[in-house]
Amino acid sequence: MFSTAEKKKIADAIERLLLDLNHPEMPKSRPAFKLHVAGKEGWSWADIEPNWKYDESNLPTSNPWNEVAREKMSKES
Repeated sequence: MFSTAEKKKIADAIERLLLDLNHPEMPKSRPAFKLHVAGKEGWSWADIEPNWKYDESNLPTSNPWNEVAREKMSKES
């Protein structure tokens, strides 16, 4: 549903939010989380995990459609 760049932006925001809470049960860095976002259609969804889980050797797979969908969909509207 989201492009790779959008997923990275969402993951950064979630990590900042969690760390800013300064909760005593949370780690001081690199919080682990998994967010599942359901789109308006059954086939539309995204799983988002922390960016720190990935490096060049294990990049998450991307859907080529998601990388261009926002641009194409906004032109159709």
